[in-house]
Amino acid sequence: MFVIIGIVVVLVAVLGGFAIEGGPFLVLIQYAEFLIIIGASIGALLISAPGKLLGKLFKKVTGVFAGSKANSALYLNLLKLMYELFLVGQKEGVVGLEQHVENPQKSKIFAKYPMLLSDTHMIHFLTDTMRLIIVGGAEPFDLEGLMDADIETHHQESAKPGMILQKIGDSMPGLGIVAAVLGIVITMQAIDGPPAEIGHKVAAALVGTFLGILLSYGFVQPLATNIDLAAEEEGRMFEAIKAGVVAFAKGMQPLIAVEFARRTIFHDHRPTFQEMEKALKGLKS
Repeated sequence: MFVIIGIVVVLVAVLGGFAIEGGPFLVLIQYAEFLIIIGASIGALLISAPGKLLGKLFKKVTGVFAGSKANSALYLNLLKLMYELFLVGQKEGVVGLEQHVENPQKSKIFAKYPMLLSDTHMIHFLTDTMRLIIVGGAEPFDLEGLMDADIETHHQESAKPGMILQKIGDSMPGLGIVAAVLGIVITMQAIDGPPAEIGHKVAAALVGTFLGILLSYGFVQPLATNIDLAAEEEGRMFEAIKAGVVAFAKGMQPLIAVEFARRTIFHDHRPTFQEMEKALKGLKS
């Protein structure tokens, strides 16, 4: 929602200011300039990014308009999920835990949290590490190192769509200059024409520079920043899982283990200890 509002604000501010200064809107409608800048940007994107990355980028951009899923309720559900798994591991041992970890899609515990279950990467991160605890032989320190490596890999992978979009945004002012130069070339061919015609062609050429800068700094780069922040927020979920699982592997009580996880959550979405305790007591009852 805020992304759409932001786009509207940018357009109203820029076009509104142009109208206040008495600028005619029709001069901004230069289809050739749009074709050059947007077409060249898409072409540059196709050159720079592999097919799989293009699919991820499209998914990330559409996800920006859907809004972030991260909120206090989502993190609280994550804490509840880990608590239930840790409780089963404490009471029933690895045998009771294995049935949930090996097939989370059929687990009664995971089924309570469909929003978490839909996140394949996060579920694999949690269950793959829990499998190592079930198998045994890996010290908590080694588990933590392994999870850190997994998080780093996921972070590098998640950063690529935003990075590619950022580079395309950086190139747009240059492509706007390309469109403007082509417009000036056309203008020079008509240099002996009427002043009004020459002025119109110069204005059309300058629109190319305007569009390149506006699309870059007004839309594409802010979208890239939004994608980067969403990836960072997703990484925070992984950090919470790591803290909880490592604490559980060290033999801590389930409540203490999820408290370790809670402390890694950013304050914007971190439930209070009382809220977490109340939610966990509800699970017991």
